[in-house]
Order: sequence, then C-alpha cells, then structure tokens
Amino acid sequence: MNEFILARVVHVLSVVLWIGGVAMVTTVLLPTLTRMQSPSEAMTFFASFRRRFAAQARYTTLLVGLSGFYMVYVLDAWHRFAAWQYWWMHTMVFIWVVFSVMLFVVEPRARRRQSQSSMPVQNVSVDAFVKIQRMHWILLSLSLITVAGAVAGSHGWLLSGG
Repeated sequence: MNEFILARVVHVLSVVLWIGGVAMVTTVLLPTLTRMQSPSEAMTFFASFRRRFAAQARYTTLLVGLSGFYMVYVLDAWHRFAAWQYWWMHTMVFIWVVFSVMLFVVEPRARRRQSQSSMPVQNVSVDAFVKIQRMHWILLSLSLITVAGAVAGSHGWLLSGG
C-alpha cells in the first residue's frame, strides 16, 4: 500500500502545482497584462510566459492523470463513476480532459500557427485579454469547486445517498 500513498502524494502535489499555477495566472498575471500600455507587448510577454508555464502544466497534468488512474485502479473504484454522489470524480476527469486538450493539442497548434506566420503579434485588442481572462476564471472556478468536492468527498462527506 506504500505505492498507493506515494500515488496520492504525487496526485495532490501535482494538483497544487497545476491549479495553483492557473490561479496565479488568472488572479495576478492576466489582470497585470490588461493594465499594460500596449496590448501587443502584453501579448508578447504572455506568450513567452505561457510557454514556460505550459511545460510545467503538461508535466503536472500528466502526473495527475497517471496517479489518479492508478488510485482508481488499485481501489477498484470504477463503480463511483456510476453514482452521482461521487460527482467530483466526474468533474476531476472532466477538468483533467479539458486542460489536457488545451495543453497537448490546442496550445501547441496555436503556437505552430503563430510561428509559421511571419507577422509579429500586433493589433491585439484588450478584448482578447478579457476573453482569455474570462476563460481562465471559468476554468479556475470549476477547478476549485472540483478540488473542494474531492477533498470533502474523499473524507466521507457525500451528497445524500452516500
């Protein structure tokens, strides 16, 4: 069972790094960028920052997925996905899939498209940052609800019926 404890430690630490990073980007970085004088300079800085953070987020989401799958396998907890009292298990997988698609598919494609374009980032509107920030707030909110539900649920606080 030591492997299970290690998997849980890896899972929790990876979630802290991943969702904590999303929180920092959402609550600190993006508001700072929207206040910059030049939207194109802000977008250039954001693109540079995002590349570094995306690498960390890729590793941590990969560890979250592997350790989560391992724990469900070891506990033989597949039945929880059929019970609505374990709603947080579904949202954990949903959040993980959304971020994984963003990090491993959407973001690399966007970066490739931008690098193939010889035009530098220009004519970026403040609206672009507003949309990015809105998306981050939605994802962060869903992530925090999921974390709260997972902590409560894994300690026995289930919705009625459990």
